[in-house]
Amino acid sequence: MNPHLSYNRPQQTIASTVIVTGFGFWSGVDVTLEFRPAPTETGLVFLRTEDGQEVLIPVDVQYRQEVPRRTNLLTNGAHVDMVEHVVAALAGLQIDNCFIWASRSEMPGVDGSSMPFVDALLHAGIVPQENMRPALTIESTIRVVDNDAWIEVRPPKTAATMSLSYQLDYGNESPITPQTFSIDVCPASFQRELATARTFVLQSEADQMQASGRGLRVTTADLLVFDENGPVDNSLRFEDECVRHKALDMVGDLALAGVDLYGDFEAYHTGHRLNAELVRQILCQHKLSNTLAECA
Repeated sequence: MNPHLSYNRPQQTIASTVIVTGFGFWSGVDVTLEFRPAPTETGLVFLRTEDGQEVLIPVDVQYRQEVPRRTNLLTNGAHVDMVEHVVAALAGLQIDNCFIWASRSEMPGVDGSSMPFVDALLHAGIVPQENMRPALTIESTIRVVDNDAWIEVRPPKTAATMSLSYQLDYGNESPITPQTFSIDVCPASFQRELATARTFVLQSEADQMQASGRGLRVTTADLLVFDENGPVDNSLRFEDECVRHKALDMVGDLALAGVDLYGDFEAYHTGHRLNAELVRQILCQHKLSNTLAECA
């Protein structure tokens, strides 16, 4: 038994299978997700069918594939794309064991937030299981830096708590104003403060992506697109919706640890890559990594 771990709550799964449909924002391809109950100690596992064989893709940082602007997982020749909003919904609700079957590799973008997945999972019902969920309490500060972007975690001020703080600042010329948001994450606060916050992009970035053949099916009704005057053909759900979405992404990325994390997380201008690198360093420092390569 790892001396760094504690066990404070029962593991949980869903009571019944539930389906979410939509299309992938990047590919434009229709996709069906099935969230299925899973036995204790399973973890969160995506299921894909490749060459007639079902392939299991665990939600684990060692399977993360480096791609821009999203979190992808790859193992055994199969991959799943843009999983962060799905995983954030599961982690935010403290659903620890679940199979997620996907008809295509890219997750449905739905409204650009985690709320459609949260609604489906709540409809399925959440049930406790026999075994206890492992949790890791951060014991010393760990910091990851890349130019002006950084993310760090410190020992928690409040026991058995994951606290997130994110600073977003794209400069004075950006239509997205500087924003800071902090939250102690639990199922209630996740649903109330984070789950409905949508992904966002600048109009210039959206134009570039569509010019390269990506995101051709996405409209300004599907996510937040900002031009120089603010959101295009859309309205904000929160005045600081952009920074809340960054915190939502952190919840999804930090779930790649496979255990509950208790600590005070603070980030500036970070994205999926740095979030995942922090997870790797946390697991290595506390001797929880599944592979030696992760700690090289």
